[in-house]
Amino acid sequence: MEGGDLELGELLAAAEAAPPGESVDVVARDLQKRFGAERVSFLFVDLIGQRLVRLAAADADDGSDRAEPIDLQGSVYDSVLRTQRQHVEPDGQGGRRVITPVTNRGDCIGVLEVTLQSADDTVLGQVREAAHALAYIIVTDGRFTDLYHLGRRTTETSLAAEIQHQLLPSAPCCEAEQFTLAAGLVPADDIGGDTYDYTLDRDTLHLSITDAMGHDTNSALLATLLVGALRRSRRSGCDALEQADDAHQALLSHSRGLATGQLLCVDLETGLCELVNAGHPWPLRLRDGVVEEIKLAVNLPFGVATPASYQLQELQLRPGDRLILLTDGMLERGAATADLASVIHDTGALHPREAVRALTAAVLDACHGSLRDDATVLILDWHGDRRRPVGTRPDPQR
Repeated sequence: MEGGDLELGELLAAAEAAPPGESVDVVARDLQKRFGAERVSFLFVDLIGQRLVRLAAADADDGSDRAEPIDLQGSVYDSVLRTQRQHVEPDGQGGRRVITPVTNRGDCIGVLEVTLQSADDTVLGQVREAAHALAYIIVTDGRFTDLYHLGRRTTETSLAAEIQHQLLPSAPCCEAEQFTLAAGLVPADDIGGDTYDYTLDRDTLHLSITDAMGHDTNSALLATLLVGALRRSRRSGCDALEQADDAHQALLSHSRGLATGQLLCVDLETGLCELVNAGHPWPLRLRDGVVEEIKLAVNLPFGVATPASYQLQELQLRPGDRLILLTDGMLERGAATADLASVIHDTGALHPREAVRALTAAVLDACHGSLRDDATVLILDWHGDRRRPVGTRPDPQR
């Protein structure tokens, strides 16, 4: 085992031996021991990606663990997260301030900030490795402590929001060989029924975006029933059509509420997407620089107390496609004045997580910061199966 691997192994072993809430302390002590690092702290990205919250090591004596949230936009931290590149600058006292992204499979958890007296390429590389390890440590330890959930909150959370955020995937972004996806839901402090979900198995990417009608805890409880039914069906091996039927029956049997939604199953080998549209707004697609609506057949929402059947439709994704799923909060009332097509076009070269930020920011601006309904967006960039020779890929015209 090489020296770097040994040090990383020791770091992971120390993290496992420590209490779950002391991940930053473990990394701080490791960097202090190896490089004499000073003022080591971790900064969380908040729930809607607009602020950072500093979590210092437990033995920090500068009060930084009680610091106010930091606005992300326009800051050096924003640049680090956008570019996913380490930033180094003089600290004004003869040392070097080093800011490193802490990211797991494309999910920007936050940044590691540390002051070093010397920082050559080897040291900077090992700080990057420590930050990468910290991402995995935080994801793992987050199962055992609320510290990291608390760290992402910059506003008071309502009961409905608390219920509904537990329905969302633990990571709003995922990178894989065939695709990159990112999602966002605003506002984070009050909830009107939106959810998104995704999971990846060996052959298929499953996606959903739903909007349980109503507001406050009524919509949150309806969303809980809906997402629970969809996950149960999906985990039983059902396709999008069967999932839709199961969700519909669950709402009929246990609730008087309605919900719209889109359910998608994407074949990871071919890019063929099978989907169901239950009364939901049409998705958008960016292909070859052109933004267009995908005018699907629209079936009734889930829970409508009339005989209903859902239609399984097909959509062929091509490498380079960007698919955008939206809830009506991105399109109606004050949000209708936002030029989403232009934002989608102008952010086409950006990572999906940055495009999500741009779209939700445009809607918030259009509504003057006060949304009357949830606004949710999920973006899927389809790369295709890069492991297969080009000549053996399916016909994109299918």
